Order: sequence, then C-alpha cells, then structure tokens
Amino acid sequence: MTIFDRSDRVLLGGAFVAIVVAGVTRYTPVPSVMAFVFAAVAVAVLASVVGRCVEHLSERLGSGGTGVLQSALGNLPELFIAFFALKAGLLTVVQSALIGSILANLLLVLGAAFVVGGLRHGNQTFNSDRVRSTCVLLVVATAALVLPSLASYTHTPAEQHVRALSDAVAVVLLIIFALSLPASLRRGTGQRSAARAGGGAVASGGTGGGGEGAGGAPAGGEPAHEARWPLGVAIGLLTGVSLAAALVSDWFIHALEPAMDSLGISEAFAGLVIVAIAGNAIENFVGIQLAGRNQADFAMAVIINSPLQIALVLAPALVLLSLFTATTLTLVFAPMLVVSVVLAVLLVSLIVFDGESSWLEGVALIALYVIIAMVFWWG
Repeated sequence: MTIFDRSDRVLLGGAFVAIVVAGVTRYTPVPSVMAFVFAAVAVAVLASVVGRCVEHLSERLGSGGTGVLQSALGNLPELFIAFFALKAGLLTVVQSALIGSILANLLLVLGAAFVVGGLRHGNQTFNSDRVRSTCVLLVVATAALVLPSLASYTHTPAEQHVRALSDAVAVVLLIIFALSLPASLRRGTGQRSAARAGGGAVASGGTGGGGEGAGGAPAGGEPAHEARWPLGVAIGLLTGVSLAAALVSDWFIHALEPAMDSLGISEAFAGLVIVAIAGNAIENFVGIQLAGRNQADFAMAVIINSPLQIALVLAPALVLLSLFTATTLTLVFAPMLVVSVVLAVLLVSLIVFDGESSWLEGVALIALYVIIAMVFWWG
C-alpha cells in the first residue's frame, strides 16, 4: 500500500514542477517580473505541501507542538529571504518585511481565517487561555522591538549605542523564546492526553470548536485522511520543503529589485506587503485551511505562533546575522512601522481575549491591514 494517495502525488508533483520552472526563469534571460512571479508561486506551492504535512502531524503533536513546529519551519523562507536581502543591501525591505510579516499574520491571515471559519461554521471558539498567554509574550516581544526605536526618536543617551542595544535586546528575546518553548510543547502534550482520554476530542478549554471528533474527523464533520503518513515521512518532507524554500528565496530576492523598478514599487511597500506575504505563504495557507475545517485551536496555534516567533526569533536572529553582512540591521524602525505594529498587536489581543471569533471581526482585521498597506504605497 502506497504512503501517498492521488492528491498527495499531484501536490508533490506540482511542487517539483514549480521549483523547476522558477529555477529555469532564474537562470535564463526572461523579464524580471516573470522570474519574480514564478519564484513567489514556487514558495506558495511549497506552502501547500507544508499544509499537508501539518495535517498528518496535528493529531500526534497537538496544537501546541504543531504550532511551534509549523511556525518555525514556516518562518524559514522568510529568514532566508531577509538574509539574502541584507546581503544585497536592501535594509528598508528587510525592516519593512519584519514588521510586515507580523502585520500580515495578525491582520490579514488571522482575519481571513476568521472570515472563512465564520462563514462556514458560524462563530468559532478556541482555547482562550493558550491564546492569551501567547498574546502576552507577543506584547512583550513587540515592546522590546519598538523601545530601541523610541530611544532613537527621543534622542536619549541610548541613541548613541543603538547597535549594542539592538544586539542586547536580540539576545534577551532569544532567551525568552527558549524559556517559553517547553511550556508550549507541554501544553500540546497535555492536549493530546486529554484527546485520548475523551475519546479523541481535543480539549479546548471546555469547547470543541478546535478539536477533532472520534476517529480523527474534525469537529465540523469533515473526514480526515484515512491513513496518516509515518512521522518520519511527514517531518522529512517538512525539512526538505524548508530547504527547497531557501533555494527559491535566493531566486526571489535576485528578481525582487529589478521587479520593483519595473513595477514602480517602493522598497517599503515591497517589504511590508509583497515580501511579507510571500515569506509567510505557509502560514497564509495552513491557518486559513485549518479554520475552514473548523479546527480553530490548531489554526490559532499556527497563526499566532508565527508573529510571536518573528518577534522572538526571526528579528533577533537577523540582527545578529547582520554582523556577518555588509548591511547592519538594528531595531530602529521607521515611526509608521512602529505605530502600525503596536496598533495591530493591541487590536488582536482585544479580539481574541474572549476565546471566540466571528467573520465580522475578521473583516475588521483585514480592513486595518489594507489601510496600513495603502499608507505605505508611496514609501
């Protein structure tokens, strides 16, 4: 009996074709916009493969473990994209992409998940305690990211030492992530135990909105795959796709600058919107997919963990990695970027506090994202 069913084979074949086409456009004399589009499509198709892998991992790891692993591998393409952009001297693109990634996940992706889940299943409930804990860490991480900017704006004595301050903040954020990781994994383990004790329904703070029914069927009644991939196959594919995304990310950045010139797009808008959405394509696909299947806990774990890991891991890692590039990255962001991310984090924290989501709340989040994107259209 084969491990992969027909849809699996079609998806994996499509990912292979997308990578090949992106590679051909990278190394042949084609218009830069075409090369850029095919590289972005390749990243998006790879995201679909990761989404399928997460499907097969979710029952084994629980929402906590799945969210951490998914977000970690899902953010790898963005790490590669940002690192290659730093090497190319595109500092504004990188800084805008870091904030844009947080905004894209918190406003666009979460909003789309609320809309899709709400229209298909009505108001959805999720584990509010878990989400509130994540939001607290997100507020702390966001504060740590913006304080160096405020020190620079107000011309405090720390302004003269912004490089050292950024490095120190980066180390503190990485320590916070390391300390929070065991708790996230323990919550996932506890959830799996509760699921087994309760006949297969994932415990979600007294609600079944994010769980799975008996036999592995989602709570919304949609059947899961009859045969799960072996754990090694699912993790191996996740790792392989992430490595492929690193290669495609290099092609993406190679075509980005000439594509911006051809389309007349500013570096700020390219980083905030285009690079951020392309780099987070995995979360874009998976989180919305899970919400549409009425697996609200898993959707929230994937979507909320992503901006948290951007703030706690990706941004600090890039600050430290920039020591090895010609372009120095600090945590001093443009004022509008700071205001935008603070507003987004506060709004999402208020919305998810009650452990329930509606499609109208999703529309509000998407609307705020569109407004912010329009503000940055001119740079």
